[in-house]
Amino acid sequence: MHEFPLSWLLSAFTLYTLLLFFVSWLTSRKADSGSYFLGNKKSPWYIVAYGMVGTSISGVTFISVPGNVLNQNFYYMPLVLGFVLGYIVIAQVLIPLYYKMNLTSIYTYLEQRFGFFTYKTGASVFMVSRILGAAVRIFVVVLVLHTFLPEGSVPFWVVAFIFMFLIFLYTFRGGVKTIIWTDVLQTTFMLLAVFLTIFFIAKEMDWSVGDMLSAVGASDFSNWLDWEWSNGTNAIKQFIAGMFITIVMTGLDQEMMQKNLSCKNINEAQKNVYTTSITIVIVNYFFLLLGAVLALYVSSKLGGMEGINLADADGVFTKAQTDKLFPTIASQYLGLGVGLFFIIGLISASYPSAGGALTSLTTSFCIDFVGFNKRSDLSEKRKKSIRQMAHAGFAVLFFIIIVILNIVNNQAIIDLVYLLAAYTYGPLLGFFFFGLLTKHQVKDRFMPYVAIGSPLLCYVLDVAGKHYLDFGFGFTILIVNGLVTFIGMYLLREKKA
Repeated sequence: MHEFPLSWLLSAFTLYTLLLFFVSWLTSRKADSGSYFLGNKKSPWYIVAYGMVGTSISGVTFISVPGNVLNQNFYYMPLVLGFVLGYIVIAQVLIPLYYKMNLTSIYTYLEQRFGFFTYKTGASVFMVSRILGAAVRIFVVVLVLHTFLPEGSVPFWVVAFIFMFLIFLYTFRGGVKTIIWTDVLQTTFMLLAVFLTIFFIAKEMDWSVGDMLSAVGASDFSNWLDWEWSNGTNAIKQFIAGMFITIVMTGLDQEMMQKNLSCKNINEAQKNVYTTSITIVIVNYFFLLLGAVLALYVSSKLGGMEGINLADADGVFTKAQTDKLFPTIASQYLGLGVGLFFIIGLISASYPSAGGALTSLTTSFCIDFVGFNKRSDLSEKRKKSIRQMAHAGFAVLFFIIIVILNIVNNQAIIDLVYLLAAYTYGPLLGFFFFGLLTKHQVKDRFMPYVAIGSPLLCYVLDVAGKHYLDFGFGFTILIVNGLVTFIGMYLLREKKA
């Protein structure tokens, strides 16, 4: 075990950030609204596909998925395999729709299909979801970075401010055009952190590749399928939920689709989606493999979780404990090189989430609420000014939420915020699928009430199921949420004269 030198941490962080800003400078020269919102429709599909891996895998995933193997084995993989089916739906249904309508904000579809209130509700649902979800992800990363500093040396809010300020700066001018290219850099370093950690653990354990795979296969961690129907990790529920999670959190999410819409045409956007789907499966498998390898290393070399002070009395680990597994081993037991790559990998997994959230929120605000695509009275100079103020405003909002989360410092509150973000995607699923699968019009003015009522009803159903039936919906609550929204829209459809 060794202490992580602060000078090394600061040097690595500085060098990586300078490299990031250099790429940002290259891509943001002569930037305009077209490059900020859609990259001037010139983004190479293979670059977008590779970079989207870093966007899909946030800092929370980077930390949590490997550690969660301790409690849930490889039960995450059926969810990941479900992603592939979701990407196929996106490529075959949503991408053609968005390109045909020539959308900048995908929520404009709701206005053309249903009307003003449904449109504004959908855009608002996205903004709430993205703000809450991204804030929690950024908070977790800043918290980990803060723990690497000597205790009491730097206040948490200073670390949070620096992190958000850097993200604000590198996305300020170039927008999507910058993010697409910086995502490539960030995905590369994130994957290097995973592969190097696996390599050095295999070296410490004197494993060949075959030995490592055999050891993992023979361990208790290698089970992919949970057939217990009452569990949230049930394989069937996981697979179905994975499909819908991808449709909603990629296909109906402005941040993710903004990058797809920056491709030259439909065919290139579809190639990007298919490539991303395959890559995501492979990368997530390596995250789980890393988790199993970490667990075997700790058990064999370090006396188990007790040996690194992450165990509790009954042998069942909380999420807070498992989240510390990867950071602890990488930074304290595998040498300074691995520790540095872990830090850079963590930052690399976090920058795309935060930068993409800032850009997509700014885009949604400018298009969906200010009406850039409808207002001829706004000059390009005025649009730029509004866009920059919105960009700065969202950065400040993220900073405030992160600081509040740290002050509260209550895992239940943090989980609640993240849960709210997940629940709010349900109405988007219902809105879009009702529009795509039916020809009905709805009583537009009532749609905000449907979007509020559906998540509340689903929360009650989930709590009741766990309490009275010992049944957990898990990620499938998203599907139930979308279905309730769909039913609400059907009941409030316009009757034919």
